[in-house]
Amino acid sequence: MAGLRQILSEPALQALLWSVVTIGFYWVAKRVYRKWPRWWLMPLAVTPILVATVVLSLHATYHDYIRGTKWLVLLLGPATVAFAIPIYEQRALIRRHWPVLLIGMIAGSVTAVASSWALARLVGLDHTLLLSLLPRSISTPFAMEVSGDIGGVPDLTAVFVVVTGIAGAVIGDMILARVPLRSALARGALFGVGAHGAGTARAHQIGETEGAVAGLVMILVGLLNVLAAPLVAHLLQ
Repeated sequence: MAGLRQILSEPALQALLWSVVTIGFYWVAKRVYRKWPRWWLMPLAVTPILVATVVLSLHATYHDYIRGTKWLVLLLGPATVAFAIPIYEQRALIRRHWPVLLIGMIAGSVTAVASSWALARLVGLDHTLLLSLLPRSISTPFAMEVSGDIGGVPDLTAVFVVVTGIAGAVIGDMILARVPLRSALARGALFGVGAHGAGTARAHQIGETEGAVAGLVMILVGLLNVLAAPLVAHLLQ
């Protein structure tokens, strides 16, 4: 126990411990999901639960954990810049279908923000939690940026994003089972707008075109929300 307390008190050892725990659990969860692709085995769902179990069992705090894995969060910056690559690769698709894509992105973003606002008001969340919930329907790098701009808590927003992505991927499957969407553009956009990263992964399982469209729409929705964040922040003042 003395050795464990030393690890939890030393910043360098703490960073090593939590980084190994996080990456290791994600690696295992990804291998399991590849073998048994069930929604409840998604790495985005399983990894946080396993990590939280370890944090609680060691009587560590969230601040201990986030301090040790801050470098992983910083990698979201380069990941956001890298989003420019698929946009460039799909420029022909954007030119052909930009009116439909724009309408879908605006409608999806407005619906997500409005439903988040209504849910927060219904359950009586305080103002900070409400602001953290609003960007839940865009990819994590963009969502954390928007959350910080409008006065939310970016780390809490990341949790809401994960929950929304998993729920959106599951609900998207249910919708496709009941609504005969024949267009690959429509199927991909459904997952890209409603379930961002998790939805894009599910769209890739359905088809190559669906996956490409979902990834493109996810990125464009994120950019749209980042650009609109100052206006939202002004309206919420």
